[in-house]
Amino acid sequence: MSVEAIGKIRRGRGVRKAIRQTRDITMLPTLKRGIPLIEPLNAEQVEKIDAASMDILEDVGVIFRDPIALKDWKKAGADVRDDTVRLDRGLVRKLIKTIPSSFTYTARNPANNLLFGKEYSIFVPMTGAPYLRDINDVRRNPTLDDLANFHKLSHMLPAMHSSAHHIVEPYDHPISHRHLRITYSSMKYSDKTFMGMTTSPKNAEDVMEMCAILFGKDFMMNNPVVTGNCNGNSPLVWDETMLGALRAFAKFNQPILCSPFVLGGANTPAGVAPTVAQLNAEALSCLAYSQVVKKGTPAIYGHYLATVSMKSGAPMAGTPEISLMNMMIGQLARFYDVPWRTSNTLGGAKTFDAQAGYESASTMMAVLMSGANYIWHSAGWNEAGMHCSMAKFVVDAEQCEMGYRMVSGINWDDFDEALQAVRDVGPGGHYLGHPHTLENFQDAFFMPEMFDNNSIEQWQADGSIEINERALQRVRNLLNEYEEPKLDPSTNEELLDYIARREREIPTADSLNQDY
Repeated sequence: MSVEAIGKIRRGRGVRKAIRQTRDITMLPTLKRGIPLIEPLNAEQVEKIDAASMDILEDVGVIFRDPIALKDWKKAGADVRDDTVRLDRGLVRKLIKTIPSSFTYTARNPANNLLFGKEYSIFVPMTGAPYLRDINDVRRNPTLDDLANFHKLSHMLPAMHSSAHHIVEPYDHPISHRHLRITYSSMKYSDKTFMGMTTSPKNAEDVMEMCAILFGKDFMMNNPVVTGNCNGNSPLVWDETMLGALRAFAKFNQPILCSPFVLGGANTPAGVAPTVAQLNAEALSCLAYSQVVKKGTPAIYGHYLATVSMKSGAPMAGTPEISLMNMMIGQLARFYDVPWRTSNTLGGAKTFDAQAGYESASTMMAVLMSGANYIWHSAGWNEAGMHCSMAKFVVDAEQCEMGYRMVSGINWDDFDEALQAVRDVGPGGHYLGHPHTLENFQDAFFMPEMFDNNSIEQWQADGSIEINERALQRVRNLLNEYEEPKLDPSTNEELLDYIARREREIPTADSLNQDY
């Protein structure tokens, strides 16, 4: 049976209602921090990194390969020579002060609106995988239907706060048209917030127009509804494609991630502190530019962070240096009073194996203890981002639920009642039948569905099923139970009309070939 067919199995209304009553797919509210942060830098060291980054901006400069950006910087008073921009630290500090330190994401379903920034964090699935490991654990090229299934899973998994955008790359659709279909899929199959494609300035403009259809142009000017990403080319380069997309988002006052793409030891110095100093300079230059484009537009201190194996040149995940750098970057973002983004549950393993689990757990623990706000790539990432695993997707999402529980902190609500249970039970007794236990056992301690904690005899009696197969079965169950949160019919029609018009206007590779 195909993956797409799974979501179309017909069941009676009573059966579907019973399923809904047994599985709670309500999205968790924004994660609000309830435990202390880990901050490895003292105040003097924070200022040392800040000063080094500002020296880089003033003395070395940053290349902006974009004539519009160079013109903007000249107007703002920067030192522009050819395509290199040298930024005075006073100008940088003045600009980044206008970035909102917090805001609220508005979703299609108001129940899924999200507080963001400061002590608030959100989990966002991975994006950009050119391959997937599918429901049969086969590694292959994805399709638009596969993308839809990931958006459905994102909708149903409580810890996922967003449906992201191209979780996997839909190869059955022309490249020049994909951004339209990807955006529509994000909007159609989930009513959570989502991300917008920034693969070109015009693609970003299309995303903005589609968001305007869904939310209203005037509403967008005062309410963040979608997130874009502007990747830098480390070391110290921003290009026309990303900067044009940034301007498209800023025009509508929509949040943009300013994300240097760091491969520690390859495009940064071979050391933790100097790598962070360079990354910080890169991020600050983009954050500052966002405010040159439009003062007050939401911008998020971003990065993609990996270290590189000096044996093979391959990016690595879950290393101790990545954890330290995340903690340092968190301190720097708070020093500048801007929200920040990082990457979560990263793995380099080729299958969903122990390596994938260890790498992902190490990354997530550091991210949670660093206080990241926009926690991207939180489900499915494996093989250094080359594939998204359906099995890992649901396990990662459950791990995010567990992390959510931990970071929320200690619940003191029933402390006195629980202490009374100690008096009731007394020495040598047990609590299994006590009214307090019966009332609280389901919520007192997290009980993961994906992990097997039975005896080995029970596990063998149940078929000796390992976590990969358990997870794939859960994917099947979720897709069977999925119910689409329907778009307003007139809005849906307007979106489809816009897509149809733009697909007629945008040439494909085949149509270009026919012209020659």
